[in-house]
Amino acid sequence: MGEKLLDLGNSMHDVAGVIQLAVAPVFLLSAVGITLTVLTNRLARIVDRARNLEDLVKPSDATDLRERQDQLRILARRARLINWSITLSVLCAILVSCVVVALFLRASLEVDLSKTISTLFIAAMLTFIAALIVFLREVFLSIYALRIGLKR
Repeated sequence: MGEKLLDLGNSMHDVAGVIQLAVAPVFLLSAVGITLTVLTNRLARIVDRARNLEDLVKPSDATDLRERQDQLRILARRARLINWSITLSVLCAILVSCVVVALFLRASLEVDLSKTISTLFIAAMLTFIAALIVFLREVFLSIYALRIGLKR
């Protein structure tokens, strides 16, 4: 009986250790989730702005029409960039989730998955970095297209 309790204590200790190891990737997962919220809100604003511009496009003034079409092209480009950033962020979240799964598999199956875990984590970080770079590009494009009371 005492041996079973000792074994149960060791397995609980192992699970607690794995949970402690999984905390860092879960914090990263939380950060990715917040980033996804920002990105989807930004995409929604781009889509709303594009719809408003499409409603305003009237063939009456050629200069105004051309200007609005240019704005629509920029909005379409921004939407594509945000879409790429969202895709990369979701891929990062999937990879981080795989890291957590691999951590628990390593503990429960008692197999060496350290290379797999490190590869998954590095891939997750690279996709998150790429998502942030694409997002930054979209921000630069939005600043470039910004017009506050000035006509170009």
